[in-house]
Amino acid sequence: TEKRGEASPPGFSQAGRARAAMADQEATTEAKVEGGAPATPATQEAEATQPIDDAQEAAKEKTFQKIQYSGPMVCHGHSRPIVDLQFSPVTKDGLFIVSASKDGKPMLRNGTTGDWIGTFEGHKGAVWSACLNAPATLAATGSADFTAKVWDALTGEQVYEFPHKHIVRCVSFSPDSSKLCAGGFEKELRIYDLTKPEADPACFPKQGSAFKCAQWSMENENLIYTSLASEGGVAVWDVRAMQRAAFSFDTGKDIVTSIELSSKDVVTTASGNKVSFWKAETGEKVKESYTIPFVVESASLCEQKNYFAAGGEDMWVHLYDYETGKEIAQNKGHHGPVHCVRFAPVGDSYASGSEDGTIRIWTTPGAEGESEDSQASVGTTEGAGNGGE
Repeated sequence: TEKRGEASPPGFSQAGRARAAMADQEATTEAKVEGGAPATPATQEAEATQPIDDAQEAAKEKTFQKIQYSGPMVCHGHSRPIVDLQFSPVTKDGLFIVSASKDGKPMLRNGTTGDWIGTFEGHKGAVWSACLNAPATLAATGSADFTAKVWDALTGEQVYEFPHKHIVRCVSFSPDSSKLCAGGFEKELRIYDLTKPEADPACFPKQGSAFKCAQWSMENENLIYTSLASEGGVAVWDVRAMQRAAFSFDTGKDIVTSIELSSKDVVTTASGNKVSFWKAETGEKVKESYTIPFVVESASLCEQKNYFAAGGEDMWVHLYDYETGKEIAQNKGHHGPVHCVRFAPVGDSYASGSEDGTIRIWTTPGAEGESEDSQASVGTTEGAGNGGE
């Protein structure tokens, strides 16, 4: 029997994807019913016998709604720290989230409920990076076992394995899923043609240190955004002219630990104690960087909701107003540094992965299905609750 958020035996099938889609549908339906449970003839009859002005019952109902929407969904299953996670776009099968962990077992989950769908079995070392292609039919992972792998996200089976001479720290699909970039301790970024997997990869020039992050633009098939493990800044590479970077982001001396293509126009980065926002096509700043009172490991922007989230060494997940930089919420619950934070595509939730080996999915203030009381109580949220098991 599968339990939500718990690792199950290796391998998974299309039935798992179907269950995930059904869970999305059920969660949406339940959120539209006040109190989270559909009315039945029995409950309607019971409600009819209660005094309309029963203040005690009303208070209980408000308390229930607060508990239901204020706490995160907690996804267990990994046995070691989570170092990377990514939401898929909304697909015909629903929303998905993939996670990378030092336990060497990347996992696929339902992005709405946190339910475990499958584990990609095959790596023999820590997995540092995991991503999904646009339709969420393929997953890619980079590992300390000196390989990058591509997986069938419907069945969990390995499709390709690309050996390296050192640890692979970052992987990313091209917009059309025909190529994969991979980089790491070899100090070079490789481009694999997935339509010709047996062909040698194209390689960018060797750098002065290992690659820390690599993100292929989902809007411009020619641009890849990268950062290095011992140098500040972001280099933007054009695959049509690979000898030198097309342009760069000047982030100062601090190492860029997170690069997110937040929209077709904006790139979000985390470096040191700063969160910065850049024009994707030019590298110019969208606005002045926000200084955060802790070392930031990851940041994510949701323009639709006008929020950005950040996590790092202080073990909390912080939510800020994008326009003013004012802190909106402090989400407690993780028991170790927060290594990765990402918004879901429509911004109704955001997920965090931590040194404690858990993923927590937080509800965005003002999201559909959140009660008025929980919206009014935005501030410090205790994350000890378990809404995802």
